[in-house]
Amino acid sequence: MSRVHRRSAQPPTPGPPFNAPAARRLRAALGMGPEHVAHGLRTSYGLPYVSPDLVVAWERGAATPSNPEITALAGVLWCSAGELIGRPRTLREHRIARGLAPEDVARGVGLELPAYQRMEERDEWRGTERQSAALADVLGLGLPDLVAVTGREDRLAELLRSAVTTRWQAYARPVAKVVPLERALLDAVLQRLHEEYQGQMVATLSWGGGSEDSGDKGREFLDRIVEHFWSGVESSP
Repeated sequence: MSRVHRRSAQPPTPGPPFNAPAARRLRAALGMGPEHVAHGLRTSYGLPYVSPDLVVAWERGAATPSNPEITALAGVLWCSAGELIGRPRTLREHRIARGLAPEDVARGVGLELPAYQRMEERDEWRGTERQSAALADVLGLGLPDLVAVTGREDRLAELLRSAVTTRWQAYARPVAKVVPLERALLDAVLQRLHEEYQGQMVATLSWGGGSEDSGDKGREFLDRIVEHFWSGVESSP
């Protein structure tokens, strides 16, 4: 049985976030099996350690390919490397996606390197508001990514769920403290989300839908509440 391993006992340098479903989909579209991909990586790209098991591990998210491996995999799958890179979520992933060293980010936000590295290792941002603004600039973060990276997304989700299930007006100010948006825009988005959630629940119950069906739809909406929120922000005039 072949082993899933890398070239040495040294821990590999973390690569960018890998889009495992895309890799699997692209391979299947070409009619290739994991063994064909592994063969191409070994013979055409000088990666003799790649086995079919390693390819499967990448596609299942059990292992993450490095930057050079992603580049080679893109060649075998006849796609761009960008098609194999997922959306960054953590501090480390955003930094790697920008091609920056830890020293670059630490210097750019005004932190000592060990302090920044601890934050990155723990995925726990502890910078000031000024440093957070600098982080957004250095890493090219939009507001949704900045909220996620600085650890405010869970709090935002909690507030949004309360806003749509009760009185949204009572949560406008707390949400504004988490997300610095113009108040008129924020109010409009919260009201729209509230109306959408409440309307969906009422319609389901009014037209013969069972409470179980209603509950499923409601839970699905609440599970994706942050996604709905940012979509509402982006679509607002």
